[in-house]
Amino acid sequence: MPSYQKPLRTNFTPFSTAEEVAAGVDLAGATAVVTGGASNLGRETVRILASKGARVIVPARDTQGARQALSGLRRVEVWPMDLLDPSSVERFAKRFLDAGQALELLILSAGVMASPLFRDADGHEGQFATNHLGHFRLTAALWPALRQARGARVVVLSSRGHQLGGLDLSDLDFRHRAYDKWLAYGQAKTANALFAVALDARGVKQGVRAYSVHPGSILGPLARHLTKEEIAQFGALNADGSAVVDPGRDFKTPQQGAATTIWCATSPDLNAVGGVYCEDCDIAPVNADGELGGPGVRPFAIDPETAEALWRESVRLTGCEIP
Repeated sequence: MPSYQKPLRTNFTPFSTAEEVAAGVDLAGATAVVTGGASNLGRETVRILASKGARVIVPARDTQGARQALSGLRRVEVWPMDLLDPSSVERFAKRFLDAGQALELLILSAGVMASPLFRDADGHEGQFATNHLGHFRLTAALWPALRQARGARVVVLSSRGHQLGGLDLSDLDFRHRAYDKWLAYGQAKTANALFAVALDARGVKQGVRAYSVHPGSILGPLARHLTKEEIAQFGALNADGSAVVDPGRDFKTPQQGAATTIWCATSPDLNAVGGVYCEDCDIAPVNADGELGGPGVRPFAIDPETAEALWRESVRLTGCEIP
């Protein structure tokens, strides 16, 4: 595992907000792309980046709904894109690259969790296809703009859900085993963390660093496939049905949930470090066998050899590669 997967002991805590993390940050002249940027902690990420002077582009399948959700935010644009449609991803990237601009920040925040089984047009399991393969395609397509920035960062939203199970490279699409929505989610989130490891290894000499993030447990649209009873089993609901907010137990607001993303995107503490899994505005400790859902990252989610194996398979599945 990477030797630098060790906490830095920053001054932030699980209670810190994205606003607090971004204090003093100046992003004037920078451009950011934020997938999943029209709702919940994705929207908060967009709001903070734009408030610090960045031009923020939000790809969205439902452009009208996204524009409504982001109305009132300056320097924010909504462009059409569907992560599950390779041609849509290509059109988005071409539009961006044709403008000849650099891309300083790519925040990969879109995702789906614990859904019933669905597949993309190529037959790939839907959670893996959405959370990983779509973002793999987008990152590869935007790579020239990231390189052009000469100091870009890519932030991939993973989660402690990776602890649910590693990666089965022999059956990523659940063709030979029974589909389990939580095992599929854990696999997709493991893939997100491993993607940051392999991406950083390629990007470090090209001026691009990558990070994966556990934002915290934030009750919102991501839980749309769960019943109220399932949500209650996680201890995420108060007696009146409202969301629990207790950062000490990882239950956060969107403002707190976006903090680690903003920290990874902007902190000078990470200027010489990449490929790490972060939580609570710090590099997370490695925790090989802790309590499920507890702090830290499992070794299998940051293993360079597994990351390279996933990369090779992702290239095979998508036909995309980073030079």
